[in-house]
Amino acid sequence: MRRVTATVSPDRRLPVPNSDGYSVYGALLSALDDADAAVAQRVHDAPFGSVHVGALRGQFGDADRDHHKCLLPSETYQLPLGVVDPDDEGVFEALVRAVVFEGDRLELTDGAVFVESFESERTDRAELLDRAAALDDPTIKFTFRSPTCIIEESEVTTMFPHRASVFLSLAGAWARSLPADASVPELELSRSAVEGSVIEKPTLRTLQTHSVLVNRVDTDDGSRPIFRQGFSGECAYEFKRASESVANAVTALALFAPYAGVGSAVSRGCGDVTVEVEE
Repeated sequence: MRRVTATVSPDRRLPVPNSDGYSVYGALLSALDDADAAVAQRVHDAPFGSVHVGALRGQFGDADRDHHKCLLPSETYQLPLGVVDPDDEGVFEALVRAVVFEGDRLELTDGAVFVESFESERTDRAELLDRAAALDDPTIKFTFRSPTCIIEESEVTTMFPHRASVFLSLAGAWARSLPADASVPELELSRSAVEGSVIEKPTLRTLQTHSVLVNRVDTDDGSRPIFRQGFSGECAYEFKRASESVANAVTALALFAPYAGVGSAVSRGCGDVTVEVEE
């Protein structure tokens, strides 16, 4: 697994949607296609979010159109990416070619941003499990930086960082992205185990709800936008009489979250999180 941070900047005031992940995903996929069409197709067709494209982070200006903000030429912006594809090395190499060696720009709808730096770190699930096992009764602090859209039963989307919603979503992402020859197990968690062992402590003043564009589909009448609903904000999770296996699994999933994102549409800017784990 890889976590990548690209630092980008525009050469002029550049309007982007308030929820910029969809347009950034399109730009990144186009750059990948130029560098390695097979990898771009793999990422596009993956049945899960094998590449997590986070939201742009930085200082924005006001835009003269609704539901938009402006990138400023005097600022730089951090673009976090995560790669949990089983062939993470191949995808990462294509990303490097796409945004470093064969081109240093991403073409957004209304202009380009230029890639100034590209940093990465690599880990694997065994290391995350070892780190989790070494912690004693930790507090886990999530910052949900972009709209987090967790679809549950009957296609209902949760609008609150409920402990079971967050960690069962992550357990599903862990299982779906496991390589076929993985030496680590799926993390078996039941809703009752999470609800009975974990307490969520949200910072209520930070919580917001959102409806965000995540895709467009062609219809007989033209292009139809697809929206997802979700939440952003801060929430801490603590354990109460949790078994060692549940505590270790939940903590490992928290460490996995910045690589995979949380919920649906993680390749299109949703579910971008930062996580702090404290004893």
